[in-house]
Amino acid sequence: MGIRQLEEELTEILEELARVDPFADLISANVHKNYAPSAKNLYKYLVLRSHDLRRYHDKLSELGISSLRTVEGYVHANLISVIKNLRVLQGKAVNDIEKYTPLGYQQSKKLIKKHANELFGHGRKKHRAQIMVTLPSEAATDQKLLRAMVQKGMDIARINLSHGTIEEWTKMIQNLQQINKERRRKIKIYIDLSGPKIRVGRIFDLTKKSKPKSKAKIEKGQTLVLRKSNNLPFVDVQNGDNLVVEVLQPQIIDDVKLGDRIFFDDGVIKGHIISKTEDSAEVLLDECYKKKLGREKGINLPDTKLNLPALTDVDEKLLPFACANADIIGYSFVRSRNDVQYLYDRLDQIGAVDLGVVFKIENREAFENLPEILFQGMHRPRIGVMIARGDLAVELGFERISEVQDELLWLCEAAHVPVIWATQVLETLAKKGIPTRAEISDAARGARAECVMLNKGPYILDAIKMLKNILRKMNAHVSKKKASLRALNVAKNYTTYA
Repeated sequence: MGIRQLEEELTEILEELARVDPFADLISANVHKNYAPSAKNLYKYLVLRSHDLRRYHDKLSELGISSLRTVEGYVHANLISVIKNLRVLQGKAVNDIEKYTPLGYQQSKKLIKKHANELFGHGRKKHRAQIMVTLPSEAATDQKLLRAMVQKGMDIARINLSHGTIEEWTKMIQNLQQINKERRRKIKIYIDLSGPKIRVGRIFDLTKKSKPKSKAKIEKGQTLVLRKSNNLPFVDVQNGDNLVVEVLQPQIIDDVKLGDRIFFDDGVIKGHIISKTEDSAEVLLDECYKKKLGREKGINLPDTKLNLPALTDVDEKLLPFACANADIIGYSFVRSRNDVQYLYDRLDQIGAVDLGVVFKIENREAFENLPEILFQGMHRPRIGVMIARGDLAVELGFERISEVQDELLWLCEAAHVPVIWATQVLETLAKKGIPTRAEISDAARGARAECVMLNKGPYILDAIKMLKNILRKMNAHVSKKKASLRALNVAKNYTTYA
């Protein structure tokens, strides 16, 4: 492709961006003023990424011009600069391309830093991912452990409302408040709402007249019956189906359709729906990487549109407690703009006007609806996104998770929304005391986010220390997708003595 054709085709895209300005302006006018330029940039990024840009990259790189590969934070200005440079190379005038100056690179950097500081605090001068740590139950009684976690580098303490009691969570918060009194820099409190947990309930083996089982043997090719957990008689069980599994969210029986895939226990047991009645659904097991199915194990339905509320009755009851004690709340199972608006309405009713909100992207529907979730989320000034890679990997497939987590990072960068990199970061180190090589690389990739989350474990202090060192070193090399090009010791040593 010649320079002239390259310029003409990119100019057509630029003109398209100009044409959508009225709609982009309308979107930005309906969000919080802090996010007005971000909403406009996100919309234009979506327009730009509706095109296949791969055919332009190599030629632009060959010419020494930005290849659009790092366009996220300042879409319009980046494209203008590329076209101006192409015109200069051809000896053409450049002053007629645009009559105004849109959001630029430096402004985009300032916006993401500003939004991250408003959500996570600490007034960072440079892009450096904060460290969030899930508090163990011992944090309620062992202030010494909690203080050590802070000293090692914990910036944000996560309290998971899926485990524990209000009494335990209150003691954790009191301990954190005491530690904050002793320090200049405040440790933020992040409280995670549970959301609907789709899990296995009681398990019955009809070949044995016994009480419900906690586990049952399974094998590939076997069928089992899922049924609503409401003590119905077993009249709906088909011949040959000896295993009956109750589900703790009975609504999913209403929502599943024939052919829908179903995964148990983080995807290690896979099946699909082969028949259905009003109160049950028959499942054919396609793969079993475990020999037993256990109670309380998670269920994923990647093909099913679930009509479950993002806020459960339990969440509704705990929401006032979370609002009274948290700096940030995590919103589980968000799937659409309606879910976002529902939470915002509840927060307004409670009077939690300044609370930070993080949208946990943990299923296929949330990933596919991320733009509308972000636009609706921007009605408040303090928002973030958590990439919950565990459930995402199960729902989208382990082969796709690397691609999807990058897409989420790109979209959030285009929206100038801070990101939390979560799920199994340094998991082996935290639990067993020694990391795997793969998870070291994974932790380093987390430096592109604004926050990295660690889960609890007996070696959590070692994990915090290592993560802090990894992030500090990577901060010198990368800022989001851009390489910083710090001077390399290997280069200086070689050129000094060569």
